[in-house]
Order: sequence, then C-alpha cells, then structure tokens
Amino acid sequence: MKQLGTGLAGIATAIWAVLAAPVAAQDSGPVVVELFTSQGCSSCPPADALLSELSARDDVLPLALHVDYWDYIGWADSFAIHAHTTRQKGYARAAGRDMIYTPQMIVMGQEGIVGARSMKLAELIQAHLRQPLVVALSVTPAGAGLSIELSPTGAGVTGPLDVVLVRYAPLRRVEITRGENAGRSMDYANVVEGWQLLRQWDGTAPLRLKVAAPQDGLQAAVLVQRPDFGPILAGARLR
Repeated sequence: MKQLGTGLAGIATAIWAVLAAPVAAQDSGPVVVELFTSQGCSSCPPADALLSELSARDDVLPLALHVDYWDYIGWADSFAIHAHTTRQKGYARAAGRDMIYTPQMIVMGQEGIVGARSMKLAELIQAHLRQPLVVALSVTPAGAGLSIELSPTGAGVTGPLDVVLVRYAPLRRVEITRGENAGRSMDYANVVEGWQLLRQWDGTAPLRLKVAAPQDGLQAAVLVQRPDFGPILAGARLR
C-alpha cells in the first residue's frame, strides 16, 4: 500500500508548523519518531524530508528505518535491513493491524502516522512532550565507550523493559538510478544501521551500563521500551 505525496505548498506549511513547536524543557527526554521508509518508494521523499527537518530539533529523536519489501520493484534499498521490516510488522500486530506500508511514522512506539502528515505529527509530538517523564535516561562519552544511566522518576515504572542501543548515520546520500525514484539524488537523515538489546531492566533501581562506542562515523542513541513492540518510555542520543 502506498500513499500519495502531499502538495508542495501543504508540505512546506506543515513542516513550518512542526519546526515552530516549542522545544521541550531541559529535564524532558526527546520524543522518538521512527520512520519506516524505502529508497524504492515514490511516496517516501516527503516523509524523508520531514524526518531530516526534525533531526535539527533537540526535543525529537528521529530515526529512519529502511525496509526491504520494496526492493523487488527495480531498486534495492542500500540501507534496508530485514529486521526493520520485522519491527514494523511487530508494531502492526501490536496495534491489531494486518498491513504494513511506507511511509509510516511511529511516535514513541505507540501512534502510527501514514505518509508525511506533518500537522498530525506535530500534535503527537506536543502531546508526548506534555506527558510526565517516567524514566530519566542519559548517554555520555566514557573513554573509548559510552556510559548509559537510567533511573525511575517515581512515576510507577514497572518492568521488564528493554534497553536498546541504536547506531545510526547522521546523513547519507544516494544516487538512485532505477525504480520509482530513478534519477533522484536523495539525502537521508539518521539512517539506522544497527540495533542491540543491551539488557532488560526491572524499572525499580537505577541502572548504569558501559558499552563500546559506535565506529565509522555513526552516532548512538538508547531507547527504553516495553517488550513486544510496546510503548517507548524514554530515548536519548549521545551528546
């Protein structure tokens, strides 16, 4: 299933509305936005552009998860990872749906947005920013590695919770020569290249972890999420 792109004027207006949203308070974590996308999908470039705009915000953690189920139409996505398709299917099952599509955004592991509906996305981001912080999470350099610290904030967090390390490339450029987007030079932001389940946490006592830092120019982020594609309770990027 593919959705038609929004008109350029509507996209520009909606993107402006998203970018004009106020930045979250210092003690609030960013809102995690996952975009399921493909280089071979003609409806995806507006959503890819929106994710790129969001990458400039401190109060949003946007992640691009390229899927592989469009590869058959003439262009194999060079960033596609089958685990991303599996993750999108997991979200669909958790929501009681039997269909997946691109582009789709999932906000904090909960709400799904079809296409590049920037106004709807802005509303959801603001709604999540107004919610109380339930897990304090930080990711900082520690020598050649990373130090991850998380603790409950007294809001009744219960486990088990998955603590996941995400490795992503801040920017990738691709010249697409075949398929629906043939002839386009595309820039992609925050392209996810790897996921690692660090451990499960019971949510009761503070937890501190040290892990190896990403290599090859990749950046790191950490998510705290309920198992089986449940809500994301916290996210943080390396600063």
